[in-house]
Amino acid sequence: MMKKDSTEITRQIACQLKKQRQQKRWSLDRTAQATGVSKAMLGQIEREESSPTIATLWKIATGLQCSFSSFITSEDSVANTFSEQKLATFRHDPHMQVATLFTFNPMTRMEAFEITLTNQHEQISTAHASGVLEHIHVLQGALSVWQGESWQQIDEGKQCILQADKEHGYRDEAGQTTFIDIICYP
Repeated sequence: MMKKDSTEITRQIACQLKKQRQQKRWSLDRTAQATGVSKAMLGQIEREESSPTIATLWKIATGLQCSFSSFITSEDSVANTFSEQKLATFRHDPHMQVATLFTFNPMTRMEAFEITLTNQHEQISTAHASGVLEHIHVLQGALSVWQGESWQQIDEGKQCILQADKEHGYRDEAGQTTFIDIICYP
């Protein structure tokens, strides 16, 4: 598995943000309105002066109505049927690593990730687009998932489905937890 460092991730996110904005012919103002991320922050991300948190990146992807994987996976690996898994690490989220297993496929409307949380890291995610579901399977450790008003522990070998169009979260309960997250878009 190849590891993408935070500088490479920052560059990839900046290019994809600019590309998505230009395809939609959106100004930074319009993008800020759609994503809930400030115009100043979006400009800093595009200029590679700032790297977003995973939560901020989800807000951007949701607002632009595009997949999360498009921001962390290069276009050449999307086009290649047999691609090497790349592990993304984020500067502001050092206890969360994301490996893209399958990039977004417009025919299946799905993408899949292997996520590792360490040191009891807790990640809260804002609501994704309406109808988005996350199918989670815990490979190692113990994961708590939050939806609504409570946390529920999912042990190794178990799975759950989250309604990701509502605020939700994940928390490592074992010191290191790895899980598969298959995201299905309507």
